[in-house]
Amino acid sequence: MRTILTLLWMAAVLTACGQSKERMEGYDLIKKVYTEGEALPIEVQKSDEEWKSLLTEEQYNILRQRGTERAYAGATWNNKDAGIYYSAATGQPLFRSDAKYDSGCGWPSFFAPIDPDAIIYKVDKAHGMSRIEILDSKSGSHLGHVFNDGPPPTGLRYCLNSAAMIFVPDGKNPSDYKVPGWEK
Repeated sequence: MRTILTLLWMAAVLTACGQSKERMEGYDLIKKVYTEGEALPIEVQKSDEEWKSLLTEEQYNILRQRGTERAYAGATWNNKDAGIYYSAATGQPLFRSDAKYDSGCGWPSFFAPIDPDAIIYKVDKAHGMSRIEILDSKSGSHLGHVFNDGPPPTGLRYCLNSAAMIFVPDGKNPSDYKVPGWEK
């Protein structure tokens, strides 16, 4: 029974956030997509032990092992509050709430990052699909994927894991939310 449920869950994930091999066009706003094995320009280098001591088990699985959370289960997939989403790995600002929208896929979705340089794009051919993985540009940590089926003005859908980010409401201090790099 557990195997059947796991297979059904994987089918839902691949359908909701999948990308067919034929739909890899339409990513004109992305300047550079790294290929598998190509060196990434990241500045934060930590050992697995250091990452494990800094992140929760779920954050480590997603950010460092390229895992994913269940659809409609993440803490911020349905968040409608105004604020900034920071990387849970580095504290780098990633997305503003005004770029967030309900894509219907069950994960937080955005049409544009705060700063295009906050994201690294990398080809991901796992699970028999060609997708573009999105990474925190400071640490190379996995955030989710980007797809070319988003709304205007970009036409892109940045599909992220809630656990890869820390949401800080407008007017609040990021250090109160344990955003890495922010001291009280």
